[in-house]
Amino acid sequence: MELAFVKLEGNGNDFILIDEYTAELVPEEMKASFSELYCDRRFGIGGDGVLFLGKGTDTDLTMRLFQPDASEAEMCGNGIRCLVRYAYDAKYITSSCTVKTLAGTIAVGVSHDEDDDFLAEVEMPPAAFDAALIPARGTGPFHAIIAGHHVYAAKIGVPHAVVFVDELDSFPVHEVGSQIRNDDVFPEGANVNFVEIIGDNEISVRTFERGVEGETFSCGSGSTAAAAVSHRLRELSNEIEVETLGGPLTIRIDGDRCWLKGPAEVVFYGVLIL
Repeated sequence: MELAFVKLEGNGNDFILIDEYTAELVPEEMKASFSELYCDRRFGIGGDGVLFLGKGTDTDLTMRLFQPDASEAEMCGNGIRCLVRYAYDAKYITSSCTVKTLAGTIAVGVSHDEDDDFLAEVEMPPAAFDAALIPARGTGPFHAIIAGHHVYAAKIGVPHAVVFVDELDSFPVHEVGSQIRNDDVFPEGANVNFVEIIGDNEISVRTFERGVEGETFSCGSGSTAAAAVSHRLRELSNEIEVETLGGPLTIRIDGDRCWLKGPAEVVFYGVLIL
């Protein structure tokens, strides 16, 4: 049996995409183990997750995201841009579209930059800042001290922790990120975003991702959470440029509403022999 797949990346956050727009190709009971097997970078294709694209009933598209540890994520900002890029190239959509995810229906707009490179702007799930996000040892609104660091909780479709640091390049992201991600303050775990403030409208972010259980080159919802917390607590502007290891993203903020804009690229097409 042959199974076609596409490898895509959004700011270095890379995904395997399986096109199930017209028919299910990987049975439901095998999706988790499929992701665990083929996300492996030595014995599989390699990726930060597997995207399963489907045709929606009340939306244009559906997205399921299974991670390397076989868990299913509610949504992913970089992943949804990759999914929409593939759908755009396949002519399933023409410009704006809606995507059904476990975090709700997400609206995405398609555009191109001055070099005609693909861009997608994602209206992210509303930002939630609530002491209930960290009920175990909350010391203030959406705040706790974990592993000696001030940690702020923000839910942007998925749970996030935001930590401000002075020097990001030398910070032990994996060590501290793992401690915070696994702390009982976050019963579902959390993506942990370390943030260095560069200016009034610019931050740098590095992210330790749950499900991947390591640092990724970029996290779209994490960059959004970092920007939203920076805007709220550090009074940054309502349009923030975010520098990640995989490149820049732009976040627009209006109250609890956030829009994430960035690229998505096809890396290669392939066929699995099953």
